[in-house]
Amino acid sequence: MIRKAENLTAEQLEKIRKTIGESFVSNELFHNWGSVSERHDDVLKYMSIYVDYVYRTKELYTNEDMTGFIGLEDSAHAPVFPRIRMIFRMFAGIPYKKIKAFLHFANQIGRSNEKFAKERHLDALMVCVDKEHRGKGIASDLVRFAMNKSDELGIPLLFDTDMKEYADMYRHFGCELYNTLTADNGVTRYSLYYRKNSSADAGEKTSL
Repeated sequence: MIRKAENLTAEQLEKIRKTIGESFVSNELFHNWGSVSERHDDVLKYMSIYVDYVYRTKELYTNEDMTGFIGLEDSAHAPVFPRIRMIFRMFAGIPYKKIKAFLHFANQIGRSNEKFAKERHLDALMVCVDKEHRGKGIASDLVRFAMNKSDELGIPLLFDTDMKEYADMYRHFGCELYNTLTADNGVTRYSLYYRKNSSADAGEKTSL
């Protein structure tokens, strides 16, 4: 069962920060931050701040044993001030040179999902499964939970990822890949879309 993560102890939240941070260290999102070992500590700081944002805005969901996590944000209720606070924390806690490189990359691929992001939608902020519990169907439970939320609200669900294997996973679960955009550092953003009984406006999908 997937539920909203709330009323967590400090120890539980710290464990979640570390679990999600370790899962993202190898993500192409941080391509400009050096090798996996070079960027390890800063990625953990970045993801810790990001997890705090998702949790404090009540957008973090987890399974019963807290080995899988998903962030879901309704664009109609996207919080502004918590996001600004998150950005300030990132600039204060992570070397400026790395944040500058990250923002340059983010600006290049940020328009990848603009086709569907202009309408009200559900954003999958992150999907993460503890490394020791992968292959047990947890990711499937998380994605299908998000799809059910999309169905309940009657709005599309968007996934953006910089990892092809994740894009392939979302397609396996029934999402449509409708756009890809490659930054000047060679990293590709994959934008995927789900809406019940829809195939991403047939005829306008991007093929692999």
